[in-house]
Amino acid sequence: MTTYKPDSDRTTGKLTLAQILEIFAAGQTPMKFTAYDGSSAGPADAALGLDLRTPRGTTYLATAPGELGMARAYVSGDVEMQGVHPGDPYDLLVALGDKLDFKRPPARVLANIVRSIGFEHLKPIAPPPQEALPRWRRIAEGLRHSKTRDAEAIHHHYDVSNKFYEWVLGPSMTYTCATYPEADASLEEAQDNKYRLVFDKLRLQPGDRLLDVGCGWGGMVRYAARHGVKAIGVTLSTQQAEWAQRAIQEQGLSDLAEVRHSDYRDVRESGFDAVSSIGLTEHIGVQNYPAYFRFLKSKMRVGALLLNHCITRPENRTAAAADAFIDRYVFPDGELTGSGRIITEAQNVGLEVLHEENLRHHYALTLRDWCRNLVEHWDEAVAEVGLPTAKVWGLYMAGSRVGFETNVVQLHQVLAVKLDEKGGDGGLPLRPWWTP
Repeated sequence: MTTYKPDSDRTTGKLTLAQILEIFAAGQTPMKFTAYDGSSAGPADAALGLDLRTPRGTTYLATAPGELGMARAYVSGDVEMQGVHPGDPYDLLVALGDKLDFKRPPARVLANIVRSIGFEHLKPIAPPPQEALPRWRRIAEGLRHSKTRDAEAIHHHYDVSNKFYEWVLGPSMTYTCATYPEADASLEEAQDNKYRLVFDKLRLQPGDRLLDVGCGWGGMVRYAARHGVKAIGVTLSTQQAEWAQRAIQEQGLSDLAEVRHSDYRDVRESGFDAVSSIGLTEHIGVQNYPAYFRFLKSKMRVGALLLNHCITRPENRTAAAADAFIDRYVFPDGELTGSGRIITEAQNVGLEVLHEENLRHHYALTLRDWCRNLVEHWDEAVAEVGLPTAKVWGLYMAGSRVGFETNVVQLHQVLAVKLDEKGGDGGLPLRPWWTP
């Protein structure tokens, strides 16, 4: 464990900046803390550490003492991580431990921190430009999960740069959990296997019609079209839609595949044989689940199957709002709940849930491989999107990997069918018909 100052010294004795940084970011592994005032704390020979480089970083830590302040200081370059690559700071985040929850110090310790650094650092300053507006400002400026505000949230995260996403995601351009046939399978093998699994669960056959909502760069749409299925995908990201339509044309799939820049709620066609939702549910808002599942059901023929694939919490009690870093830097307005809530809402609109499974370990492997890609293309990524944005992505993906490994978050696939008025399911097999 990291060696701290005795509690009495932390509440009364003047603290150096390195000691203050140590208090904010103390973890489960010995780390070295250094600061611009020349102070240091922790073992001098520690392989991992944090360096507080500027007075602005002190202000960020003091005005938002916790995860958000640490993120601001790191993204802006005022705190640097030592011993890890910024494209994959996984080892340092594991060392910090405690579910990456940077602790707000107790009141007496916080009071001593203020005395030690000076009251001038308590005046809030502008956050890094990569940070989204706080939730209350977003609420004031637009109805949450309205079509306009959802489009703005998607733009914040997905319209970064298609070239950047190509470097991180690899040739599949798939920004959702892969399914690894073996732990050492390549990312591309695992992503193709994920699409195969979804395709098989939906019992799709040549000539069938698939609706893929929140389709990203069209990976599922193109997979289905290559297997003779007529597929329509919708995404709120302009850049995704443009990239997907170009890929569809280049691969000769235009007769069967289409990706639209559109809100899923604007799809007019109905009678689909299957609907896939891979990574959309996190964005629509828990209170909108009834309308969401009701809408998807309205697009399905009797006997059609729905596959809902999304990140979840490991239980159903926690508030749905994302933590501060994710909400302000990654997924504005994103919400997570437990798989039980998702199953309940699907059932409440009359869909019969047939199967569900948790793939959280697969997502940890997926994030490992995305971080590896980012490290490999770090210089190009920084040139494309800038150092602060590249650092946000490395921190977010490595932190998410730790979250999946430690069961802070999960990934569930839920399969459901639309019944007729007498409970008929269109003649589905008695047991699961797909291979894992």
